[in-house]
Amino acid sequence: SMKNIKMFHLNDCGYCDKARKAMKELKQEDKYKDVVVETIEETEHPDIADQYDYYATPTYYVDEKKIFEAHIGMTYEQIKAEVKHVFDLALED
Repeated sequence: SMKNIKMFHLNDCGYCDKARKAMKELKQEDKYKDVVVETIEETEHPDIADQYDYYATPTYYVDEKKIFEAHIGMTYEQIKAEVKHVFDLALED
């Protein structure tokens, strides 16, 4: 069964846009088509965001463990590779 993925993001965040694009591209592959990501916009849900230890967006958790937190200067390719890693971890038995 698939592990739970949470993505914390901001609507006006360029790195989050790259992560969303990466998720959309990856979900076109059979392996990832059923991956479910709970997306949490931190300004709309500060009560949830405050319970998690991260600084930058986007940040991904798999089963409550922080797997990827973006940092300044990341390229689309780097972000897509990290999102793929998150998806792979979620699908692992």
